[in-house]
Amino acid sequence: MGPNVMDKLRKQESIGRDISHLFRSIRNFMGRQLEPYGIGDAQFPFLMLLLHEDGISQERLATALKCDRATSARSISRLEHAGYVRRVVDPDDRRAYKVFLTELGQDMGHIMWSVSRDLNDMLLEGFTDEERLAFRSMIQRAGTNISKCNQSRKVTDD
Repeated sequence: MGPNVMDKLRKQESIGRDISHLFRSIRNFMGRQLEPYGIGDAQFPFLMLLLHEDGISQERLATALKCDRATSARSISRLEHAGYVRRVVDPDDRRAYKVFLTELGQDMGHIMWSVSRDLNDMLLEGFTDEERLAFRSMIQRAGTNISKCNQSRKVTDD
């Protein structure tokens, strides 16, 4: 392989590597910030969503956060064990649960918002307003692109 081909391969490979590095760095940051409260970085999005929509179904939490049922159940169990949420049998579907923040979970709201704000400020430090909007738009579009691809593969695999 010539040098031009190798350069192209490195550029293509670096997007995934850079995103992976960013993801790991964000998880490390979140883990350090939330460790004193007994919350793992994986539980952060569950608590944030419940701060917006307390009492939604466990199924809806998993769907909204784009994770499988087992991952959702583990995170909710961990939050329940730590005293941040409680599960209640859904009166409309006795096989399903609704998830509610406890008083302790609600009290975590200001900490969760603060951690989220700190993360965003750190990630976007030195960005202009236009760059911030463009960055977010590009990340969302890339996520949509890969989700569509994964969904079409899932359909053809089934």
